Amino acid sequence: YFPLFIPLSYFEEEAEHVEGFAKEMAVVTHHRLEEDPGAPGKLRPAGRLAEPLIVRPTSETVIGKSFAKWIDSYRDLPLMINQWANVVRWEMRPRVLLRTTEFLWQEGHTAHATEAEAREETARMLEVYREFAETVLAIPVLTGEKPAEERFPGAVSSVSIEAMMQDGKALQAGTSHYLGQGFAEAAEIQFLDREGERQLVHTTSWGVSTRLLGALVMSHSDDDGLRLPPRVAPQQAVVVPILRGEDTDAVVAYAEELAAELGKQSYAGEPVRALADLRDREAPAKRWEWVRKGVPLILEVGPRDIAEGAAMLRRRDADGRSGESVPRAEIAARVPALLEEVQASYLAAAAERLRSRTARDIRNLDDFRRWFEGDDGDPNSGGFVRAPWSESPGSAGIMDELKVSVRCLPFDQRLEQGSTCVLTGEPAVVEAIFARAY
Repeated sequence: YFPLFIPLSYFEEEAEHVEGFAKEMAVVTHHRLEEDPGAPGKLRPAGRLAEPLIVRPTSETVIGKSFAKWIDSYRDLPLMINQWANVVRWEMRPRVLLRTTEFLWQEGHTAHATEAEAREETARMLEVYREFAETVLAIPVLTGEKPAEERFPGAVSSVSIEAMMQDGKALQAGTSHYLGQGFAEAAEIQFLDREGERQLVHTTSWGVSTRLLGALVMSHSDDDGLRLPPRVAPQQAVVVPILRGEDTDAVVAYAEELAAELGKQSYAGEPVRALADLRDREAPAKRWEWVRKGVPLILEVGPRDIAEGAAMLRRRDADGRSGESVPRAEIAARVPALLEEVQASYLAAAAERLRSRTARDIRNLDDFRRWFEGDDGDPNSGGFVRAPWSESPGSAGIMDELKVSVRCLPFDQRLEQGSTCVLTGEPAVVEAIFARAY
């Protein structure tokens, strides 16, 4: 865990880095308060610092100073660290979970002897993020390289995973950066190679943040509330007893036994997270609370279910107002498969949205405008456009006007020879993903 406060001089050593974060930095200039002589009862800052401190927006500069002390020889490489930390970036227009002044993330930082090793690590971590997004969060993503104007400040190359939300907008869900030797030069991170020569290391950084929670909410939820993929749901199955009259004790016992049976089953290599909700509340209220919280499977049991040896099963990926009666003897054995079906259904729905709302046949500016603006100027029109791009500065004004950006240059390039830019009509040099974004 590295310091929250970073001396301004550390940032000033990497000019492009400080320029990129200058407008987002929170700066500490004083170290105490004192009573204001001109306004009794009021306080004012006192004790001005000799050097301002930056409240950590990211940690490359302060970690680089430590790397310079820890690395001496090629035998010390690669050096790979990760920290879970809070970060402060001064957002003018905060959005809950997506862009907040303070947020939580994990940030990894590595140092390598060669460019090839560093680029390999950059790609490996992006694949870690892609696999996590798709297999755990059930969010399909596109992978690609950021264009120059979207790179992490000071990076040689930035790559990202990009997700599509239900309104068709893009969300950058994770990034990985090859930083080259610029940060190593600024922090003087050198090592003695096998030939006895002093060399600069090649560094990387990568991270995901609480923005993934926003992605999870916006990718799967419906008008009834959250819909959580089973692999991340805190409760995967909840048993709700319907308590009426003299049968209360029997129903409670039935619910507890059923929850215990479910908890003995295994899903994704772990025991099923099952719970019997025995709180003193009406069953419909409890059921809809769990619906809103996105629990994948809800089982209701009452006197009639006990008599029939069954339970009413409701799947969150289906209509929450309907269910099926399942024999008690079958429930526990079926739950792992049902959870996997729910997990797969969320991924399939999100993948179909990404597929159907990604246009691949737009080749001129008029069609591009129509895709994003719609016939009635609907700000939520469109989705993604995958089209040829010239990388010309002249395209920036058009994208600003339409509030569109290049999300990434996909790794699986399919640019046809002779293609022209969808925005300017100039010869295209790359295929790009265009979208409005959060």
